[in-house]
Amino acid sequence: PQPSVAPQPLAVSQPVSAPNRWIIKGVWEHGSDGMDDDALLNDPAAGELQGRLAERRARTGRRCFAERFVEGREFAVALLADEGGPETLPPAEIDFSAFPAGKPRVVGYRAKWSEECFEFRHTPRRFEFKPSDRPLLQRLGRLAIDCWRLFDLRGWVRVDFRVDDSGQPWILEINANPCISPDAGFSAMLQQASIPFDRAIERILEDVLL
Repeated sequence: PQPSVAPQPLAVSQPVSAPNRWIIKGVWEHGSDGMDDDALLNDPAAGELQGRLAERRARTGRRCFAERFVEGREFAVALLADEGGPETLPPAEIDFSAFPAGKPRVVGYRAKWSEECFEFRHTPRRFEFKPSDRPLLQRLGRLAIDCWRLFDLRGWVRVDFRVDDSGQPWILEINANPCISPDAGFSAMLQQASIPFDRAIERILEDVLL
């Protein structure tokens, strides 16, 4: 499932954690542009959420929406085209353990692009998991493949998830052309899978061009 959104809520289930906590995101912007701690809104009063959306649009000139914030763990699952269908690469989890209490556990703009910031230096990916996480990781992999098939995706994809306190995964984003720069998450997953970068590019081109 996907967290509900405003201003037009979807008829979907709600996360069990943070039932009235929202995060404001841009409709068209990539790379978490404009998304940092102040993008979160806790327990808004009637009309406050719509007011914040209108205020941000007036200030930035960009359309935005609010999504139910899912408190919990954050994962990314990448898929790479292969002859027999997409291959699931080793999943990554964002490590928020260095964040102080009360700081939103969000991979926002500073975490991705501001190398001198606390957020950038304290949101590493990790690939080592406890045996008890195996069923969850397998479920995330199946959901990512379902996304690939549902949207008829090609080449390479990354699906981002949050997992709430009950263990329920929520799909945040299906990225149909994730960054493949050497320091990007997709490249790190290729390395974990022992797939040479050049070979990955060949597989992408074979899938989308042939």
